[in-house]
Amino acid sequence: FRSVAMMVPDYALIAQISLYSFGFSDAENLARKIVTTYKLCSEQLSSQSHYDYGMRAVKSVLTAAGNLLRKFPDEAENVLILRAIKDVNLAKFLSYDLPLFKGITSDLFPGVELPEIDYSDLLEAVRNQIKVMKLKDVDYFIDKVIQLYEMILVRHGLMVVGMPFSGKTSIIKVLAGALSELNDKKLMNEKRVKISIINPKSIDAKLLYGFNDEVTHEWTDGVLAIKFRNFARAEEDDSRKWLIFDGPVDAVWIENMNTVLDDNKKLCL
Repeated sequence: FRSVAMMVPDYALIAQISLYSFGFSDAENLARKIVTTYKLCSEQLSSQSHYDYGMRAVKSVLTAAGNLLRKFPDEAENVLILRAIKDVNLAKFLSYDLPLFKGITSDLFPGVELPEIDYSDLLEAVRNQIKVMKLKDVDYFIDKVIQLYEMILVRHGLMVVGMPFSGKTSIIKVLAGALSELNDKKLMNEKRVKISIINPKSIDAKLLYGFNDEVTHEWTDGVLAIKFRNFARAEEDDSRKWLIFDGPVDAVWIENMNTVLDDNKKLCL
């Protein structure tokens, strides 16, 4: 066998270069703080299957920071980085891990106060949708809707996890309705939302992704490919398009989504 040398990538250096490319001047110091945050989280917070402290998590913080710098070019850089770290991570931590996470960020960013983001239009639309859907107006539920919206802004794919009847589908429906309502009112420059739902466990993995006929060597598209193509073809339609896999997560179908959900954005079967 030929020997292969492997090494852990230098997250701090990758983050530093990304931040410089976004226009941050104190990138070296800020990159170190981002990496240290995740290092401390991995050591101090509880171990959960949906917690991720790898490169993908760092990349989503960098993307969020770049978006924030474009939106608020005059804001202090450490405020933007802290906001990006919180926007990306708060949604996934369990309630007993939140105080620990807030302690870590306050130690790394001493004295940094985050200004409130004005979500008044979105909150009004969310509350309208809650009334329309005859749901109960609970602050925790609304917080989760806002967190889902913030995640959608920085990631092109995400997973909503939780116990049965914890409100996962309702949160998605309320947010979709609220964004469509904002589009109708011409507020926040938002788009209408089109949702397409697939149950990944209802069909074979071959039929979901597509397969190659061994005899004729002809490729047959799967349900996913057809749905994607239909979304892509509607070019004149600039609405948000959400393709939702609604079902239990297992290795058989989620494994192929790995490359779709990271930076490649390609489906490799």
